[in-house]
Amino acid sequence: MIDRSPAARVADIRSLARPLTTDADLDPLVARARDRRFVAIGEASHGTHDYYDWRSRLTRRLIQEQDVGWIGVEGDWPDCWRIDRWVRGLADQHLDARTLLAGFDRWPTWMWANAEVAEFIDWLRAWNADRPEAAQVGFYGLDVYSLWDSLDRVIGWVGAHAPDALPDAMRAWECFQPYQEDPHRYAWSTRLVPRSCELDVVDLLVEVRQLAASDGDDAFDAAQNAAIAVGAERYYRAMVRTDRESWNIRDIHMADTIDRLTRRHRPAAKGVIWEHNTHVGDARGTPMAGEGMVNVGQLLRERHGDEGVLLVGFAGYRGEVIAGSHWGSPEQRMPVPEARPGSHEDLLHEALHAPALLDFGDDRARTWLSTAAGHRAIGVVYSPQREAGNYVPTIMGRRYDALLWLEETSALTPLHHEGPPDEPEFETEPTGF
Repeated sequence: MIDRSPAARVADIRSLARPLTTDADLDPLVARARDRRFVAIGEASHGTHDYYDWRSRLTRRLIQEQDVGWIGVEGDWPDCWRIDRWVRGLADQHLDARTLLAGFDRWPTWMWANAEVAEFIDWLRAWNADRPEAAQVGFYGLDVYSLWDSLDRVIGWVGAHAPDALPDAMRAWECFQPYQEDPHRYAWSTRLVPRSCELDVVDLLVEVRQLAASDGDDAFDAAQNAAIAVGAERYYRAMVRTDRESWNIRDIHMADTIDRLTRRHRPAAKGVIWEHNTHVGDARGTPMAGEGMVNVGQLLRERHGDEGVLLVGFAGYRGEVIAGSHWGSPEQRMPVPEARPGSHEDLLHEALHAPALLDFGDDRARTWLSTAAGHRAIGVVYSPQREAGNYVPTIMGRRYDALLWLEETSALTPLHHEGPPDEPEFETEPTGF
């Protein structure tokens, strides 16, 4: 019988851990990634410097030492497409990284408009500048929120490349016009009246895919934005009915986008995914699966297990974070209190007291890896006074393949402050987040 006492779990953690101080300490993880087509790197909050910093360090190592073709992030496609054009020397070369990121204006802007991301994309642009186009690394958004921006880009592309088809394409835009670019107003209207824009955006997607049959970047961008319009329309309608369905629509869309990027890039090129732990960590290691929810980490393993998938999580004991007190509110620097007793973070602190890399290896029946406990997840909305709601019951060995542990963390550095509150894009989260 496995000894699951706290003392046994602490001993197990110590046996797995290696110091994490310099980039060289990532060697075991880089070696594990060598035969993996997909490396998904999480974060335990959307506002912590240390998670972004170590994720960037690991990604740079992978780019320098392995054949990475693209990075997909938990961001909007149109915004990240501008980053991709910039880091590959194709557009906006008169701008610096900080000015480019200042273009992010959808709440929460700090997720991508921050000094940490600016530093990384500066490095990525310099890396790409020394390489032929076929060997460059792309940067793409995986998310589904950009309904109006994506529709606008599709209409613009159709007008420029297939003007005869513009009247048909405009039907989707006209269907959404009465809702004044407010997806929530649209979603609530479909609950009250059984009329939606679903068929219009599906027709638009079919038409754009037929028109965008070429391999050009602009055509690929148009087809992806049309797919976002379909996904976003479904997401917002589901959001006002059931959190579970809207969560699944969003993560399936992100996994489908990963598949499109995989087909788009050179054969066997590695994809690196940046998302929150809640998307990266396999849902089957949490109660999410029992509630009928899937996520990107699970879908990657199910769809691409034969190509190799590495899921890397983050965790921290205490520190500071950038977050909002409620949806659409200005960002705040908030304290992150010491982890709750009995949580994974509490056990990691007791065992290690210092940053560490834990490579889970192949034996997932080990004491700590096979025992469920709370695992902290901080989103863009946070209240240090209500910590109990931020712990997701987790079996670490099922959820991740490795974990980066940090004792004390600091907050991100936003490039600008949030503007006046507006209607944010509400994000549904699994139970316990």
